[in-house]
Amino acid sequence: MTKDQKVVAIQEIKDLLQDAKVVYVADLEGLNASKSSDFRRQAFKQNIKVKVVKNTLLQKAMEQIEGVDYSEMFETFKGNSAIMIAETANAPAKLIKDFRKKEEKPALKSAFVQETFYVGDENLDALVSIKSREEMIGEIIGLLQSPIQRVVSALQNKSETVEAKAEEAAPAVEETPAVEEAPEAPAAESTDETPAAE
Repeated sequence: MTKDQKVVAIQEIKDLLQDAKVVYVADLEGLNASKSSDFRRQAFKQNIKVKVVKNTLLQKAMEQIEGVDYSEMFETFKGNSAIMIAETANAPAKLIKDFRKKEEKPALKSAFVQETFYVGDENLDALVSIKSREEMIGEIIGLLQSPIQRVVSALQNKSETVEAKAEEAAPAVEETPAVEEAPEAPAAESTDETPAAE
């Protein structure tokens, strides 16, 4: 690889890493061409970018990224390495775990997820169990909706109670005209009495 090719390769890696919040480095060594392409196909379906890289170029690219110190991951850059970039925190971990139901590889070397570093394949289960941003937002919305639903329910019950009281009061309103008719009856009686007095 010429110096210019290395510069281009480093820039490509930097472009992938630039705004990445979820970065995994995996070992795909031992996967034959068909299994490797199957892994890439599944990654593509889940919106995960996979790129096989040279360790030295990956390290140089990471050293040039501002704002994140990837140095904790460097010790894992041995042998075959592929970077996996995703939007969802646990998506690459789930993909690796699912793929390993049939194969020994890929193995997790290291990961940078939610501003935390995970070094070693033993962290795979912990990464799988990380909730994605969407899952966390869904839970927060659910928690926020719960008190709101109670308030709405209480308001609905209150309005039903008010309506029930209004219905109970309605017959009393109907009785009031009957009370008003009662004074008219004595007036009618007094007219009857007047001729009797004559």
